[in-house]
Amino acid sequence: MTETASGTGFGTDWRAWQESWDRQQEWYMPDREERFRVMLDMVEALVGPEPRVLDLACGTGTITARLLARFPGATSVGVDLDPALLAIAEGTFAGDDRVTFVTADLKDPAWAAQLPHDSYDAVLTATALHWLFSEPLAALYHQLGGLVRDGGVFLNADHMPDPTTPRLNAADREQRHARQAAARAAGVLDWADWWALAAQDPVLAGPTAKRFEIYGEHADGDTPPAEWHARTLREAGFAEARTVWSSPSDAMVLGLK
Repeated sequence: MTETASGTGFGTDWRAWQESWDRQQEWYMPDREERFRVMLDMVEALVGPEPRVLDLACGTGTITARLLARFPGATSVGVDLDPALLAIAEGTFAGDDRVTFVTADLKDPAWAAQLPHDSYDAVLTATALHWLFSEPLAALYHQLGGLVRDGGVFLNADHMPDPTTPRLNAADREQRHARQAAARAAGVLDWADWWALAAQDPVLAGPTAKRFEIYGEHADGDTPPAEWHARTLREAGFAEARTVWSSPSDAMVLGLK
């Protein structure tokens, strides 16, 4: 990391911060790039190479970065509540008129009123909505049913373990934890380490403190299985919904309007 930040953020290497976030997330999900590839494959297949995208719970703009690298004609609206991750996203994409960021709380029923558009070709999210319990997540899915245009898509890649396979789940968890421990011993930052580093940065210290005021150490939520997500999306007005990618513990569910 090569931060030489002043109090205004001048000189901060925002892309280095974004890349360090990616490395930290890959400690938990070594197949993270594969799910993004499949996500964008589905976007291209169903709505074409120049979509208007809502990057939901966008964080540092990970999905937006991959979207624009693959589809230069796309546009993206990123929405999040985390002031530290949004600062990184806004710094990374400063001057790119294809990208807009909105600060909003997805638990607020009126959050969508802050968006610049009434409809989107695709709404994309990854490893974020497990911070919501099932009831507010179902309410959010119903809102998205009104934001995705007819023929448009919603894709959610997240933790979606199957509760009917406890022995398989336990074996997968043990293996993942062993791999993570080895990587940690080799110096890889975990989630807590990364936030500790952000808290020491002159520019990110303030937004990081505010972020922990909003969320605490970790937001509450649960992780219903993929079948629940697909069923709830159909109930929310999506014509078709099913899993389009999975690992032993995670899945990506697509809803087609």
